[in-house]
Amino acid sequence: MSVWVRRLCVAGLMSFCGPLLAASTQPIKDPLVAQLTKVAPGLDREALRHAVAAMQCAVNNGAARANNLAVIDYSQPSSAKRLWIFDLKRQKLILRDYVAHGRMSGENIASQFSNRLGSYQSSLGLFRTAESYSGKHGLSLRMDGLEPGLNDLARERAIVIHGASYVDPNLIRSQGRIGRSLGCPAVRPQVARMVVNKLSGGQFLFAWHPKARWTQQSAYFNCKPRQVAGIINSLGPRS
Repeated sequence: MSVWVRRLCVAGLMSFCGPLLAASTQPIKDPLVAQLTKVAPGLDREALRHAVAAMQCAVNNGAARANNLAVIDYSQPSSAKRLWIFDLKRQKLILRDYVAHGRMSGENIASQFSNRLGSYQSSLGLFRTAESYSGKHGLSLRMDGLEPGLNDLARERAIVIHGASYVDPNLIRSQGRIGRSLGCPAVRPQVARMVVNKLSGGQFLFAWHPKARWTQQSAYFNCKPRQVAGIINSLGPRS
């Protein structure tokens, strides 16, 4: 659980904190989660646990295995390095860096998320990366949202990974946050090529925020095999 969420929980300002507080103190049973926690101590344990569980749910129900996993913890502010990329085979951290959220999701803290066209908000849940291409932001990476109603319009919304000059930590001193996107998880230009190369071709990305409403909608939060298999099959070779 992130520091910011824990403080709100202790103050009694968030109604779903009981299960989260209890879960954050329980021993880690999944060996992959345990190892990745060691190499990424700054990542909220619940975010990582649900990212791995969602990925495993997809793989167990028809998705091809991935080499790498990216996790974005949107409960952390944009002024923090809240993007983690893991090498699943070596169980190592490849990168921790900054990532933007949508301009209508919030200022420094993202609090509003959407799957709607034109919302300019970020989306939550599990994504599968697809093909890279060269666009107006240079080398970029398309993604398919695997969560109906949560992120499955990612392609239609052109939600892609790309580099952007506004993802600049120097802006934090002047405006209290990095710049914001139109909904894309944009990264610093200096790491964009490496991020795209590491995540292209069928890797997983999981965008997290501890909001009760979206977790209730997710087919992966409490794995629903029949629904997940249908989603995976609908994507065809891209899954």
